[in-house]
Amino acid sequence: MRYANEVLISGLVAVLVTMFMPLVFRQTSRYCPQLFSRMASTSRPVEEFSMAFVTAPNAEKAKELAGGVVSNKLAACVNIIPGVMSVYEWEGKIETDPEVLMMIKTRTSRIDELTEFIRKNHPYDVCEVIATSIEGGNQPYLDWLAKTVPEKK
Repeated sequence: MRYANEVLISGLVAVLVTMFMPLVFRQTSRYCPQLFSRMASTSRPVEEFSMAFVTAPNAEKAKELAGGVVSNKLAACVNIIPGVMSVYEWEGKIETDPEVLMMIKTRTSRIDELTEFIRKNHPYDVCEVIATSIEGGNQPYLDWLAKTVPEKK
């Protein structure tokens, strides 16, 4: 009998919680809106620095693009990595081409300008410019990056 009462009480509590939970949330959100807005926000904080990856058809074009990016203060450093083989679909066909990869270190706030520079100066119809955040690293290097690449105006 005791077990049956416990099951009955547990069931009633579950029903009441289910029925009144929306009301509790509505009332709580009226009095504590900042609490719920913080809980609802799942976006990650924007990191100060990013790496962009850009492919080029050859080392000469990569050096030209890298020089322009660095001289325009859109990046602190560009590593040019030879020997990349890219396999991709273009106009319905599978293509395989040797390329050079540029790893570009910059401020996150400058990614749009960097992308626009690459698009204007790149020989491809659709050039690859993808970026990812730098979440940590050697602090003196990050300090140098910050000093070299000014904030977006």
